[in-house]
Amino acid sequence: MQSPNHQRSRPERARLSRETILVAAQQIVREEGAQHLTMRRLAREMSSTAMALYHHVRDKDELLMLLLDAHAESFPRPELPEDPRLRLLESAQVLHDILADCPWIIEVLASDTFVSVSALWIVESMIDAAVGCGLTHEEAAYAYRVIWYYTIGELTVRFSRERAQSEAKHPPQRERVMAALDTGAFPQLARLGERWAGLTTADRHRQGLEAVVDGLLAHSRN
Repeated sequence: MQSPNHQRSRPERARLSRETILVAAQQIVREEGAQHLTMRRLAREMSSTAMALYHHVRDKDELLMLLLDAHAESFPRPELPEDPRLRLLESAQVLHDILADCPWIIEVLASDTFVSVSALWIVESMIDAAVGCGLTHEEAAYAYRVIWYYTIGELTVRFSRERAQSEAKHPPQRERVMAALDTGAFPQLARLGERWAGLTTADRHRQGLEAVVDGLLAHSRN
């Protein structure tokens, strides 16, 4: 004779699927961030148990990887230029756009312990383009790392700023300080004054990306 608990678990497993689990997990990370995604939290959201979820996903790490792959696969692969420098720029831009579309991914990938197989074509394209520009494979890997840090850093600051602004009740402390700088001690910064916030928060990612890429390519020729 089956136990009552076993009898209750059968319809639970029939109702769950990897697809429904991913949908519920995606809602949590989009609304609350990846740090709030746990198997127990997800189970409560689905009126289930953590044990039932383990029949479909191994653990939180596998769940995050499935979410990363699903997000990467939702972006179509663009036609990239033949010119290696332009191909490197456009591949890096695709990387940026995929990450910018989904803020929770930044906090997951910033740990440098996860990689989405579905997005590795971007990394392959960047390495191939860098080699096509004359870099060695070792230099190409370094170039990718620099572009990655620039991209993840720019988006981390942007998302953090936007979140802080949405929760703030008063003007940011930085703006108050910059507007009241002593012109004798900080003549250049005081000249920028109230324009500082606009100048340093404007979206100039592409301009910065081109500067980074050109700097990396110029350095390799020296």
